[in-house]
Amino acid sequence: MASTETTDVKDSRDAKGPDGTADSSGLGSLEAGLDALETVQAQRIPVREVLVKKVLPPLSAVVLVLVVWQVLVSAKVTDEYKLPAPSAVWSSLTDMWLQGTLLDVVWTSVSRGLLGFLLALAIGTPLGLLVARVKFVRAAIGPILSGLQSLPSVAWVPPAVLWLGLNDSMMYAVILLGAVPSIANGLVSGVDQVPPLYLRAGRTLGATGVRGAWHILMPAALPGYLAGLKQGWAFSWRSLMAAEIIASSPDLGLGLGQLLENGRNNSDMPGIFLAIFLILIVGIAIDLLIFSPLERRVLRGRGLLVKG
Repeated sequence: MASTETTDVKDSRDAKGPDGTADSSGLGSLEAGLDALETVQAQRIPVREVLVKKVLPPLSAVVLVLVVWQVLVSAKVTDEYKLPAPSAVWSSLTDMWLQGTLLDVVWTSVSRGLLGFLLALAIGTPLGLLVARVKFVRAAIGPILSGLQSLPSVAWVPPAVLWLGLNDSMMYAVILLGAVPSIANGLVSGVDQVPPLYLRAGRTLGATGVRGAWHILMPAALPGYLAGLKQGWAFSWRSLMAAEIIASSPDLGLGLGQLLENGRNNSDMPGIFLAIFLILIVGIAIDLLIFSPLERRVLRGRGLLVKG
């Protein structure tokens, strides 16, 4: 015991400065070290590194697909009308561009998809909060939302046509029925992962009701909610394409789905491939321009993304 007490006294003396006061240099070093551990060093990636790591890999994949495609065409593994050459698809693209119809076709579908997604967002978000926070509502419609999410969106096209006719309202109805369950379920999943301590702290500070949902619940559930939004956009785009393919009509205008169906009716395989590629490019572009930046911002705000 004597040696222990002697050591404690010595340590307490060492922690004091020459004037007998507490030495703050040790505490300052400790605080600086902790701050350094908590600080996320976000540095801008050089342009060359961005090109090498983010642009070059997908570009190489596209070139590889084109090379394999051309090799299969040159080897004549199947008839030309079944597998057109890349040059034939490019010719279809240039023809639409010269005719001035390419951008109109793409915009017709993109505008419908984005507007339908925004409507689904406005409906799915409060619905998800209601299901997540009210036990009776969750028990009543929670399984229904899960079932609707697994239901193919193409199944809603025939009843939507009979209910609303061949018009844009039918398109938006199909999008909503396909996207709302995904957005709501994503938010429910995110809320379920919020630590209860956050909610108790919010109530202690007076953040209850709508204020608590906005300032505590939604920010804490943001990762799961964002995943639901990405899935909701995928369902919106797929639902729209299914509606445009099945319920094609001159009154609806020419969208990507109608372009694909017209290619089938005319046995125009290059046109079919072009429509498929345009649908794929739009889906990738929306993800890269909207959802990927949002995801990086959320991860960076939580200290989970050091670079980028």
